[in-house]
Amino acid sequence: MNNKTQPVRGTHDHLPEEKIHYNYILSTALKVAKVYGYQYMETPIFEFTEVFKKSLGNFSDIVSKEMYTFRDKSDEEVTLRPEGTAGIIRAIISNGLTHQMPFKALYSGPMFRYERPQKGRLRQFHQIGIELIGTLSPEADVEVIACGHRVLEKLKIDKYSKLEINSLGNPDDRKKYKEVLLKYLKSHKNKLSIESKKRLDTNPLRILDSKDIGDIEIIENSPKIDDCLEQNSKIIFDEVKKGLDSLNIKFVLNSNLVRGLDYYGHTTFEFTADKLGSQNAILAGGRYNNLMKDMGGPDLAGIGWAAGIERLMILTPLCKNENKIVSVIPVESKYNEICFKLTEDLRKNFINTDISFSGNLKKRLSYANKIKSKFAIIIGEEEANKNASIIKNLNTGEQIIVKYNEISKYLIKTL
Repeated sequence: MNNKTQPVRGTHDHLPEEKIHYNYILSTALKVAKVYGYQYMETPIFEFTEVFKKSLGNFSDIVSKEMYTFRDKSDEEVTLRPEGTAGIIRAIISNGLTHQMPFKALYSGPMFRYERPQKGRLRQFHQIGIELIGTLSPEADVEVIACGHRVLEKLKIDKYSKLEINSLGNPDDRKKYKEVLLKYLKSHKNKLSIESKKRLDTNPLRILDSKDIGDIEIIENSPKIDDCLEQNSKIIFDEVKKGLDSLNIKFVLNSNLVRGLDYYGHTTFEFTADKLGSQNAILAGGRYNNLMKDMGGPDLAGIGWAAGIERLMILTPLCKNENKIVSVIPVESKYNEICFKLTEDLRKNFINTDISFSGNLKKRLSYANKIKSKFAIIIGEEEANKNASIIKNLNTGEQIIVKYNEISKYLIKTL
């Protein structure tokens, strides 16, 4: 087969059955987030490149290696969004919504990163996320994490997941910690992986997230950020932990949890699942108190998370096709007109209806079973003369005669 008829490496077709699974996960997450008061909004899939450089940091892996950036016909540099938070913050600023605080945003859609494709990692992937803007309260951190926990619980994958949390403290805490960490890592420079050596002078915190076996051994004995946190940062983190305990949300402390984006500070968290291998984060996020200010807006704090839908699909049991299709079957072509009219009447009532266009009765019933119809409405000479039809339950084989003007009412009640 010609390579040009294959999807681009790192992209994936969601075929009908898979899309049912995708939509189930998305609708469940949206429903939970809306219960928590989040309002759905959408931003463009591409932004001016500066939006992401300002928010993610020039030395983050995303900006330095993974963004799909190009110049359009107006010679403007634009980038396909690699994550959702920066676009949401930009939209709040540019649409004058900064006075509506606190602001709870809910979003979903495709994201793009040029990464090495592997299980749970695609170059075009889909996320659902929430952002809570305008409050510094530790209780807001707890609520955001609780919302993520509830999503996983409703998807019945909370039993596979583990919540890890950490505090990155304030900017002064991180500056102090980077100095201590850098001194330690440089003393082991010769044993670090090539990738971690590159990060020493640009983004040393990211070394803590390395999956290299040699790096992991060095990191185990590295200084911990806890020792560099100011008293106020410790108090904030203690409040978050108390809040999670009060909701019976179990967590483990992970002092190496730094997340991949430069804008994070104070609370960071990940829900992970071992079934996904090294790319095990399924829902993750943290607090970003300076992001809006850094992007040219007012000094408003925020916290949020994002979940990868494709990763959730790996863990979530496949859901059955619940379309509950009804197949209308004319026994002969001379009854097509009656069947077409009946089909449209059913569709007006939002009954998922299919009509067979050719073949004998046996073939048409076979097709109805193939597309998993629940009922077949059969109209032949006898039925047409009585202004009625046979309604056959394709699961049980039972059938009854129903008048034309009663069919919609009967199906709505039965379905």
